[in-house]
Amino acid sequence: MDLAIEIRDNVARALAEDLGPENAHDWDSRGDITAQLIPAGEIAAARVISRQNAVLCGVPWFDACFAGLSPDTRIEWFAGDGSVINPGQELCRIAGKARTLLTGERSALNFLQLLSAVATETSHYVNAVHGTGVVIVDTRKTLPGLRLAQKYAVKCGGGTNHRLGLYDGVLIKENHVIAAGGIMQALRAVEKIASPGLFMQVEVETLDDLQAALHAGAKMILLDNFDLESLRKAVALNKRASGKTAILEASGGITLENVRAVAETGVDRISIGSLTKDIKAVDLSMRFISRI
Repeated sequence: MDLAIEIRDNVARALAEDLGPENAHDWDSRGDITAQLIPAGEIAAARVISRQNAVLCGVPWFDACFAGLSPDTRIEWFAGDGSVINPGQELCRIAGKARTLLTGERSALNFLQLLSAVATETSHYVNAVHGTGVVIVDTRKTLPGLRLAQKYAVKCGGGTNHRLGLYDGVLIKENHVIAAGGIMQALRAVEKIASPGLFMQVEVETLDDLQAALHAGAKMILLDNFDLESLRKAVALNKRASGKTAILEASGGITLENVRAVAETGVDRISIGSLTKDIKAVDLSMRFISRI
């Protein structure tokens, strides 16, 4: 997927929500009734301030909101995506038509606050497992229509992306195994249709399932809701398996309080749905500073 195209489409939908789709080809002069209180030629400047510690993310979406309204809007950034920001820090200055600044403010901040929240939450987990060698991974539990944006934010926070969707990887879950008649049968069926190098993973819920997956030759295995002792046994079992060991991923019930302990069991990856679904927007504020 092309990120530039995704940003364009995300922003177009966001502006249409605020200004009405019928104004899609004339954003600057229609749709925002309140902004029409300001003279059309009025020029202004504003700045965005952080109100909390966070990891900044969403700059391209923010810029695209104002560019989509008025291409001559000028934005100077003092921090970039992936930067650690602090309370009271000035993140950027914006100069352009006052109407444009007023109209684009909410959509632009929505993207910046949401994506910064994802990057910030991811960074908390990455920092918690620092030194263990474990990779923090996202999931498909994303906001509809914003998956690529949120996965971009996970990377800005130091995390790693799982598959983007159902189309670019295989995750054999319990129902797939039941439908196929077993783990071995499911893996063999996938091997017949999968292209070389395709992401392929099988989910297991017990140590017996893990043994079956290893016997079937699984190269990446998701350990679903294993407790700490079971995770340690799974790692030991994997090491004893003949041939190359599989990549083990822990998932389910992961919190900031227990993620370090999970990492120390020896698993390779930890996937966390809350990185993208249980988030609180970062507190950012945009304020006019002058008329030009």
